Amino acid sequence: MDYENILISIEEKIATITINRPTKLNALNKATISDLSKAVKLLSKNDDVRVIVLTGSGEKAFVAGADISEFANYTIVEGAQLAAEGQESLFDFIENLKKPVIAAVNGFALGGGLELAMACHFRVASDNAKMGLPEVTLGLIPGYGGTQRLPQLVGKGRAMEMIMTAAMISAEEAKQYGLVNHVVPQAELLSFTNVIAHKIIKNAPFAISKAIKAINANFTDGKNGFDTEIKSFGKCFGTQDFKEGTTAFLEKRKAEFTGK
Repeated sequence: MDYENILISIEEKIATITINRPTKLNALNKATISDLSKAVKLLSKNDDVRVIVLTGSGEKAFVAGADISEFANYTIVEGAQLAAEGQESLFDFIENLKKPVIAAVNGFALGGGLELAMACHFRVASDNAKMGLPEVTLGLIPGYGGTQRLPQLVGKGRAMEMIMTAAMISAEEAKQYGLVNHVVPQAELLSFTNVIAHKIIKNAPFAISKAIKAINANFTDGKNGFDTEIKSFGKCFGTQDFKEGTTAFLEKRKAEFTGK
């Protein structure tokens, strides 16, 4: 499939999606959100892909925000529809994907860009990364899940301050807050992220998908995370990967998981 604003490469079961609008600092517009949504859905069904890495082209920006020119004249109804469609088609979809999605954050991750990174299962940042939710400077609030995911990651008080002041934080501050897991030199960002991805690939795909589901359940209204964990734990016992993993352990060898 041809994409207007993203690039995709697949190597050693790792799919790297690169948002490619460098002249716009990779800002999210409707076309880019559509490209990302289609790509992630296709990769989710590709048996040759076990981990997805999401990054931005160039060194200046992961995603420097939304393309404001597209919605500057929207009505109340159009604004709400924009947020709802974006959340359903991309941000929530990534968060609940069965395959791990890692954000490799290079440079600016602002507004919708930070929201996109937060929708991923975890984040690695380059040392030049800057993150923030500046929507209130436009008379808006974050609309792609930012008011919900940021408090989950950094706590209510820090999220309130970040959103209300519209301040940017450094990569080291983001690590201190728990917003990113690692900070590495810009030149090492993708190689470092791929090392983590390879560690994930060694493990059982079905079990990883159930772990994602159980962890997310704890942050979903109306769901009992412990109950989801119990049911997911039980389902693992019916897989070939469980039999392979336990047999390999007892035989003192490395397991060869198939995802079945």
